[in-house]
Amino acid sequence: MTTITARALNRTTLDRQLLLERSSGGIEDAVRRVVALQAQQPASPYVALWNRVAGFEAADLDALLAGFRVVKSTLMRITLHAVHADDYRDFRAAVEPTVRGARLRDARFRGSGLTEADAAALLPELLARTERPCGAAELGEWLGERAGVHAELARPAWRMLRQWAPLWHAPVEGALWAYTSDGRQGFVAADAVRRPELGDPEEVAQGLRVLIRRYLEGFGPASVADMAQFGLVQKGRVRAALGQDFEEFAGPDGKTVLYDLPGALRLTGEEPAPPRLMAMWDSVLLAYADRGRALPPEYRKQVTRVNGDVLPTVLVDGYVAGVWRVAEGGRGIEVGAFRPLPGEVWDELEGEARGLWGLLGERDAGAYRRYDHWWVKGLPVVESRVLAG
Repeated sequence: MTTITARALNRTTLDRQLLLERSSGGIEDAVRRVVALQAQQPASPYVALWNRVAGFEAADLDALLAGFRVVKSTLMRITLHAVHADDYRDFRAAVEPTVRGARLRDARFRGSGLTEADAAALLPELLARTERPCGAAELGEWLGERAGVHAELARPAWRMLRQWAPLWHAPVEGALWAYTSDGRQGFVAADAVRRPELGDPEEVAQGLRVLIRRYLEGFGPASVADMAQFGLVQKGRVRAALGQDFEEFAGPDGKTVLYDLPGALRLTGEEPAPPRLMAMWDSVLLAYADRGRALPPEYRKQVTRVNGDVLPTVLVDGYVAGVWRVAEGGRGIEVGAFRPLPGEVWDELEGEARGLWGLLGERDAGAYRRYDHWWVKGLPVVESRVLAG
């Protein structure tokens, strides 16, 4: 069995994630190629695509979101992702057992007195009410009245129900990044063609087969543990869905079995990797059980904070080498390096920072400001510079 080196894995991942060279294709093509974009923070899909698409314009993504060509919903790892609408059905079906168990069996749902059977009974009416976008507050009130649940119990139960139901987030008029995180969220039912039959075992199995293939296209080669981590699905389900259709390789440790699509391009590890200023929660840092593919182990606890925040990072030579934020007073992009960087790298980072500042400065320089407190709580920064100011 051929062994793949750690650097070959790093470069292959960056290539498949459009991080070695920005794509000249459109946004829809890029979204499908990178599989899914972490979207807990409204600005993050924009920053992620700016890193991956040449000439990226935020207004173009606005239009795709408004037209529901790219949709935001609770998907892999029970977190918000932006995916192409044509991928939604399979991806949602694949993670159905995980989402169902985590949300409909959660104490916050069961504490309202509602059961899984009640959720299934309420779903048709919920989907009918959300044929047009509907606000979260209104839907929460509907659940309380319809199910006879006190408001204090209905609110957390609604949060669980809306994450399980096949709902897309609806863009908010006037929001700086199409969506908000201030309680004004709206929801709309996934359209009938792209709406999974929740709990259908055949659809669940088919969805997982599709998700695994798409995951390997965007993140492979990868292990069973990596695939399970990406979707937050059981390893046994992954093994059952793999079948015999994939090539097998040995990982850098010589023991771990990695799977990939037959004939897929795998790089050598010698290819140059330009610096990148990555979005919060970028999937490259979260899509693997072994996050060392791009995140050195010595920096993991610094980048992934105790509450789950994954800070905006700086990639140098393909690996995390620091973090970035908008400088105080909106003076530009501040880069904090975890190790000394050569002058030519700082020059390249200056160019990247100019582009990023063009995106953030024109729309919302405070997009990540609420996370600045981590900078004063002990990041191992050895050199800091304000760029593009």
